[in-house]
Amino acid sequence: MPRTARPLSGRPAMITGAASGIGRSLAQLLSRRGSPVAIADIDEVGLKQTAATLTGPVLIRVLDVRDAADQLAFAAEVEDWLTEPLAAVFNNAGVAVSSSVLDAVPEDDEWLRQINFDGVVNGTRAFLPILVEQDQGVIVNTSSVFGLLGMPNQSAYCAAKFAVRGFTDALRQELRGTGVSAVNVHPGGITTNIARNARMRKDPEGLGRSHEQMAAEFEAITLTSPDKAAEIICRGVERGKSRILVGPDAYVFDALARIAPTHYYDIFAVLERQLRARAKAGVTV
Repeated sequence: MPRTARPLSGRPAMITGAASGIGRSLAQLLSRRGSPVAIADIDEVGLKQTAATLTGPVLIRVLDVRDAADQLAFAAEVEDWLTEPLAAVFNNAGVAVSSSVLDAVPEDDEWLRQINFDGVVNGTRAFLPILVEQDQGVIVNTSSVFGLLGMPNQSAYCAAKFAVRGFTDALRQELRGTGVSAVNVHPGGITTNIARNARMRKDPEGLGRSHEQMAAEFEAITLTSPDKAAEIICRGVERGKSRILVGPDAYVFDALARIAPTHYYDIFAVLERQLRARAKAGVTV
C-alpha cells in the first residue's frame, strides 16, 4: 500500500452518531471487515439496535457529545478496551435546524452548534492524545457540503459545518510530520433521519409546509444511501485523502464553490428545481 494509505479493516475504530444514518453504516461496514468498534450516541434505543447488527467486538456508550468531560471519560474507556492501536476516530454526530436568520431562535442555533461543532471539538480533544501517543491513526470529522457553500435557511448549520472544516484543516497542519492525520468529510444529500429530527418552528420559505412535508421533500432529492456514504468515507480514509466528498451532489457543490463563489445559488436553484420535479414524477436520479 502507499505510505499515506491507512488501512481500516480489522483495526479498532470509534464512531459517534452511531444510532442511525452514516454512523450506523460505518459501524456495520467496519464490523463486517473485522474491526472492533466503539459506538456512541445519545439515542440509547437506536444505539442498541445498531449493536445488535454488528458481528464483531463492540463497546457501547450512551453519550452526549456536548459534554466534554464525558467525552474524556469515554476516551479513557475506549483506551482501556483496546487491545491494539486505535485506527480511526469518526466524529460524526449531527443535527439540523431550518430557519431564516430573521426568524432564528437562539436556543435552537445554540443546540445545533454545541452538537455539530463543540461535539466534534470535544471528541477530537478527547481522542487525539491517544492517537498522538501511539503515533498513528486518523481523526475523521463530518462537515457537510453546507461547509463548502452557504445555503438559505441553514445559517446555523452552515456556520457549524464551516467551523468543523476550518478546525479540522488547522488540526491537519498541526499534525504534519506525525503519524496522525485529520480528515474532513463533506456529505451531500444522504438518506438519513436528520431532516425528520431537525428543529423547525415554521416553514422558513413561507409556503406553509409541515415538518413532515419538508422532511419528505429533502429525502426525495437525496442521492446517496448511508451504506454507500460509509463505503466512500472508508475508501477515502484508506487512500489517505484529506478531504472526502460524498455523493455526486457533493462534487457539484465543490465545483460551484470554485467557479461561481458568489453566484452559485442561481445555478443551484435551477438544479434543485429539476431534481424536485424528477422526484415528484418518480424518475430515478
